[in-house]
Amino acid sequence: MYRLLSKLVVYRNIDKDSILFRLSDITKRFYTEAYDREALVSDIYTEIHRLLDISTAYGFDGNLWHCYLAYLLATTENPFSICCEKKGAGQGSVNSFVKSDLKIFKALFDYDFSDMENELEINCFSTVSGYTAIHKSERFYNRNVSEKVRKLSADIEAAADENEIFNILTAFYRDYGVGMFGMNKAFRIKPGSDCELEPITNTEIIRLSDLVGYEIQKQELTENTEAFVKGQKANNVLLYGDAGTGKSTSIKAILNEYYDRGLRIIEIYKHQFEFLPKIIADIKNRNYRFIIYMDDLSFEENEVEYKYLKAVIEGGLEIRPDNVLIYATSNRWHLIKETWADRKDIQVQNDVRHSDTMEEKLSLYDRFGVTINYSKPDQKNYFNIVTELAHRNNIDISDEELINKARAWAMQHGGRSGRTAQQLINHLLSLQAIN
Repeated sequence: MYRLLSKLVVYRNIDKDSILFRLSDITKRFYTEAYDREALVSDIYTEIHRLLDISTAYGFDGNLWHCYLAYLLATTENPFSICCEKKGAGQGSVNSFVKSDLKIFKALFDYDFSDMENELEINCFSTVSGYTAIHKSERFYNRNVSEKVRKLSADIEAAADENEIFNILTAFYRDYGVGMFGMNKAFRIKPGSDCELEPITNTEIIRLSDLVGYEIQKQELTENTEAFVKGQKANNVLLYGDAGTGKSTSIKAILNEYYDRGLRIIEIYKHQFEFLPKIIADIKNRNYRFIIYMDDLSFEENEVEYKYLKAVIEGGLEIRPDNVLIYATSNRWHLIKETWADRKDIQVQNDVRHSDTMEEKLSLYDRFGVTINYSKPDQKNYFNIVTELAHRNNIDISDEELINKARAWAMQHGGRSGRTAQQLINHLLSLQAIN
């Protein structure tokens, strides 16, 4: 194995601390050195443990070794794979190096661990080559990665040679992309890192149709996002209004609606705004459409981060890339808390009111070309939300009784909203399950 990996060219940048390279070192010790048997077996089990961890995280099943190798091919970013992501396979000389690398991967797929197992009296490699997972619940793994990688693995298994693998892999890059952005829907800045993005692997599976009411708001949000994913002009979006009305849910639903068309979301908080230029620089040349998502965005009187955000959104020397938009939610219309102190510099001249402080604060709001109001539902719409959710969840209560419960629930839980309606439904479902 170590001789095979030493000949990689295009895919040589695979992490040297990866399971693949660690197993390569183990095979080198096994075949070329007077090894310590117990230490070697221990090191093998360490890598098998890592293989099981990654297989559990991504829902791999069957031949875990094959799934892992397919995962490496699907996630390794290099000039060739990124170029295929954007334009498909070309006719350049690099293809000969790629095919040479894929011939090596084909050999790795067919690698025979039996000598090592027989000599060391272990069977772990045989076990992971025909592995049956305990569960396949998508709640425990990233379904997007699992399905794609398992199919890629099966296709490579069936391929006759490196030429077939080349066609399979370049089609995969073209259709799905490569690396973290190709495999995942949503991302955030890894805590404690210097602006390193990590995938959010268990996003909520929800569609706009699951949000009852707010049809005008959903349509306006959809129209802007539709234009964006088509590569047309689109605006930054601010969803503002009362708490619990579906602002954040709408953003999550938009992600699920347009993920298959290349939409990705990066979640960022206001204390991370200093990383925005680097994030934008890292994603501006990728073949995806990115929404930078800021949930519950607001600023207190003494916070000045909004000035930095203004420059990033619009107004800096470097223009914002066409594949990046900012979507934000807020309970405040103007995002920034206003006080009477802001009005001290108001002057009246020819019946015109002037306030530099207020204008500066309002200018952040003006950076959002689309502003959508999510207000609390009136009583009629609130009852409609409750009854519709009850019908969808097969709750066996008459509409009249349901409305009475909804009225009492709203009085006890902070008023009418989509959130309180869903909380009532959850409560009724729990009672129904008990009975």
